[in-house]
Amino acid sequence: MTLPSATLFPQALLPLYIFEPRYRKMLADTLKSERMFSVAMQKPGRSRETPCIVAGLGLIRVSVDHEDGTSHLILQGISRVELRETVQYKPYRVHNIRPLQPETTDSVVIDALVAKVHELVRERVEIAPCPFPFPVLKKTSEHKSKSAETPKFSARDVLEYLENLPDADQVADLVSCALLPGHLERQTILETVPLDKRLKHLIHFLIDEISRCEKEGGKCVIQL
Repeated sequence: MTLPSATLFPQALLPLYIFEPRYRKMLADTLKSERMFSVAMQKPGRSRETPCIVAGLGLIRVSVDHEDGTSHLILQGISRVELRETVQYKPYRVHNIRPLQPETTDSVVIDALVAKVHELVRERVEIAPCPFPFPVLKKTSEHKSKSAETPKFSARDVLEYLENLPDADQVADLVSCALLPGHLERQTILETVPLDKRLKHLIHFLIDEISRCEKEGGKCVIQL
């Protein structure tokens, strides 16, 4: 599935509305098999459908059909993948894919980079509350409210969640998913497989985001 500004990170959840006939067919076929398909971002500046080479492979967790033939679904990211040769164009694209997994990196270097990411996340969230929850981040009792507004999370909530993640790979991807402002930055992170380089990119983007938020007086908007 090629979308203009979508990035599906491993572990992240992506809600989708399926209405095009070709993607209705794709969804039906997928639900009859392994319940998995890839989401790729459309290459910027291209008029014809041209997916970026690195995409996110996702598993359909929930799919709800409607009477008009459309569907709402929740896709959970499993892995970043490289799109290789195209084996089918119609009614929807089918590619051979190759999973992309980072190699083991010096843990001392990774630990230092993750500590810097934590520091920048705290600084960013203290400027303005996190505009939407990190995946699986739940409201604590002190956040419970009758308000229908999207809950906001403090720097402490976010940092506690990040510190409980099992590895730095998830930290890099979920922080990128939740806090990076634009789809091009998120796609850059998705395409960067080596963990140390991915964390360095994330640190650079977070510094830029903090600077932007400070200039805008805390009015930070995430472009989903």
